[in-house]
Amino acid sequence: MSYTNALYCDLKYLVSHVEQTGKALAAEDPYRLRFHLMPPVGWMNDPNGLCYCDGWYHVFYQYSPFNSAGGIKVWGHYRSRDLLCWEQLPVILYPDQPWNVHGVYSGSVLVEDGVMYLYYTGNVKHMGEFDFITNGRASNTAMAVSRDGITVCANKLLMENKDYPQGLTCHVRDPKVWAQDGRYYMIQGARTMDNQGVILVFESEDKYHWKYINMLMLPQAFGYMWECPDLFEVDGQWFLLCSPQGVQRQGNRYQNIYTSGYFPLYGDFRSNYTLGAYEELDNGFDFYAPQTFWDGRRRLLLGWMGMPDAEYTNPTIQNGWQHCMTVMCELKNIGGKLLRAPVIEIEELHLCKTDLAAAEVFDLSCTTSEAGRMVIRECAVLEWKDGKMSLALTEKGGTGRTIRYLETGAIRNLRILADTSSLEIFVNNGENVLSTRYYPECGLYGIVAEGIQNIALWEMQALERMK
Repeated sequence: MSYTNALYCDLKYLVSHVEQTGKALAAEDPYRLRFHLMPPVGWMNDPNGLCYCDGWYHVFYQYSPFNSAGGIKVWGHYRSRDLLCWEQLPVILYPDQPWNVHGVYSGSVLVEDGVMYLYYTGNVKHMGEFDFITNGRASNTAMAVSRDGITVCANKLLMENKDYPQGLTCHVRDPKVWAQDGRYYMIQGARTMDNQGVILVFESEDKYHWKYINMLMLPQAFGYMWECPDLFEVDGQWFLLCSPQGVQRQGNRYQNIYTSGYFPLYGDFRSNYTLGAYEELDNGFDFYAPQTFWDGRRRLLLGWMGMPDAEYTNPTIQNGWQHCMTVMCELKNIGGKLLRAPVIEIEELHLCKTDLAAAEVFDLSCTTSEAGRMVIRECAVLEWKDGKMSLALTEKGGTGRTIRYLETGAIRNLRILADTSSLEIFVNNGENVLSTRYYPECGLYGIVAEGIQNIALWEMQALERMK
């Protein structure tokens, strides 16, 4: 039996109404993507609650259906059996409780015995003259329960600001929960009163009652807030994934307003540990808030192909929608460094081989010379030489995006996934990646390149989307 109240019923009706009335305008947009997840209408941001349960892959996400520029957040929902055919399901979490009335913020899903436990941050902003950093905000940790993966049968407040350790601002959010060694563990991103980003570690015996046990941090401040944390093991090495805010640019590192990356973690996150050097996961314009999950045989990662508070724009906002997810990727640990590559299932979307002059929506693989240049649809210019690479977007489709740089050693090969309005450029088998939205003018297609060999270029078909 699903849990409902009057506010839930009204919000459910309103979301359905907005999706039905807005989908025609969105569908006419030539920049709707073919093989990426995007919102039916409105705004999409962080992936939430990624999991595999009873033969289904589930992708929940931050969703603002009422406003394509962002607004009150619910949890949107897609599911798939094969990562290719995706079914849009109804919103699963609404801001219908006193502890989440101003937004159901990011979180995770714990799967146990076929039951989903949805942990999230309930956002509440109090009335008054507050800065909403040190005062005026309630960051509530809550959990909803779903037995069918579609509807919620219970929703419970677990922790409030008073339950977190002292010395923190009101910014505590994005719980990631997993089971280990007969217990349950939760990490949350936080901001201290000294404006240092940290990760809080909690422990539980029953999934409901949580005890704070540790704090993950660096000796020196590295940004003022660590959002969307994730902690996992790949081939014997633990990694702390997060999205630090407030990291200042250093040469060609941290070029975006916010970064996303990982620290190798040595020791035990529950007691004594050391964080290794931070590595960015992406050097493009649009990549934030990635999350991972284990599907029984591999560690998968999905990120938001967007950037909060960016100075550049997305023209799709005029047609009532904005943003998308990256392609699903598999993570591998090579010498303590995470490599990210598209899941093998993507290749099932290959239609037929095509040539450079006809390229529009494609999957391109090639080896590279020491120096080279590639122009994609007269809009994106990729150049490399002496172990350095740049991605520049022109006025024909950058919509405010200019140039990003990558410093990597020798560049040996490239794989580029190009959708109608996105590029994901995987360098050296995923050692580095540049993800960006771009918006080529209608009628622009083709690739002009020098310094590439062994080219395999496939036209891509669309994901199947069930209603």
